[in-house]
Amino acid sequence: MSKNKIAIQGELGAYSHIAVENLYKDSEIKTCTTFEETFKQAYNDASYKIVIPIENSLAGRVADIHYLLPKYKLQIHGEHFQAVEHNLLCKPDASISDIKFVRSHAQAIGQCQNLITKKKFKPIISADTAGSAKDLAEGKDKTIAAIASKLSAEIYNLKILEENIEDEKGNVTRFLIMGKNIEQPEFKKEKKFITSCIFRVKSEPSALYKCLGGFATNQVNLTKLESFSVKNTFEQANFYLDLEGHLEHPGVKKALEELGFHTETLDILGVYEASPFRNK
Repeated sequence: MSKNKIAIQGELGAYSHIAVENLYKDSEIKTCTTFEETFKQAYNDASYKIVIPIENSLAGRVADIHYLLPKYKLQIHGEHFQAVEHNLLCKPDASISDIKFVRSHAQAIGQCQNLITKKKFKPIISADTAGSAKDLAEGKDKTIAAIASKLSAEIYNLKILEENIEDEKGNVTRFLIMGKNIEQPEFKKEKKFITSCIFRVKSEPSALYKCLGGFATNQVNLTKLESFSVKNTFEQANFYLDLEGHLEHPGVKKALEELGFHTETLDILGVYEASPFRNK
């Protein structure tokens, strides 16, 4: 049996890597430098899926992803909610008294301010958490620590100085599993589904109000609605929307038909089973 081929943004040990390990055992992982490179991998090679973060419970939506969704129009095959637990890592022969600088992704730095302030560390912003750990392992400077996962410590042979150093517990990132091919699950009444789409409203008064009316009349619950500007203009916006229900459900079908009537563009990004995490 062939291995699942998964592309992620960041180095091995990143939280995307941990998400993949929880989703697909013994998969073939390709690391990519940027989110766009990750999307391109699946767009150019349909044998690849990508596991990509879209939002975090503390930091909100992940920058750039909403602009890449309509650009590449990959299909969403599923979702996964991953707990994020930050750790302070150092060289094997270093101790806490040696540390003067801490390196990590900007979000991780922001989420661990209590420890950074208490220890008077000087932050160094890096492209990703696991990349910070890798750079630390390859360097010789004992005064630098990294904020990253336990998996990063294992992969790069680093010592964990302190575990779970995030300011707030319950830090969770939502990931999307995406690919070029459409993989739509069969509609079953007893199962919970999420349908995701991106649409652009017509430039006219009450446009968004008209777009959303069909969801109210058909009793369809929206779990997420976010706007983001179109290219380099403030005159018009795209909207990313998640709703509860399957595309084949009569109420959802009617609501989306009405949405399509009031929009300039409407792209269905995917229909997939809701994660059990939503029931918590």
